[in-house]
Amino acid sequence: MQSKVALFVIGLFFGGGIGFLVAAGNNITLSGHEHGEQAASEVDILTATTVDHTHNHNESVDIQNDINAPTLEFVLHPDAVSGWNLEIVTTNFTFAPKSVNQENITGEGHAHVYVNDKRISRLYSPWMHIGTLPAGDTVISVSLNANDHRPISVDGTPLNAEMLIQVQ
Repeated sequence: MQSKVALFVIGLFFGGGIGFLVAAGNNITLSGHEHGEQAASEVDILTATTVDHTHNHNESVDIQNDINAPTLEFVLHPDAVSGWNLEIVTTNFTFAPKSVNQENITGEGHAHVYVNDKRISRLYSPWMHIGTLPAGDTVISVSLNANDHRPISVDGTPLNAEMLIQVQ
């Protein structure tokens, strides 16, 4: 019995490693969802329904600039142990993790967090910890996105906030 278990573990190790190498060699990544024009759908295993993940990150959800338009700011707090704590401050916006990939509802969705133009996280609440940042000038930026992942804009201006910090 022990030899069967050992062979099984060895098979998983080498099979998984070869699988990841083949995937990496063909530019296949585990990025979360498809950003292309083609329809990308899958079956939700909990509800047995088809979920359509097709969306275009270049097309925004534009909101008229009035007293109900969302606003976005953020504060970067140095963490006492390591890294930084990011606090997102919004008005007229609700983080809605249960509505992700659903129809857009004005004023709700999630945020995307970037370091030096590289997305590091999709965020469903106003706080997150950011670990070690690259030394020198580092740009942190945050955007608000609708439930269907499209960026939110107000009167055609993307709802983004950006901060340049000097990391020692």
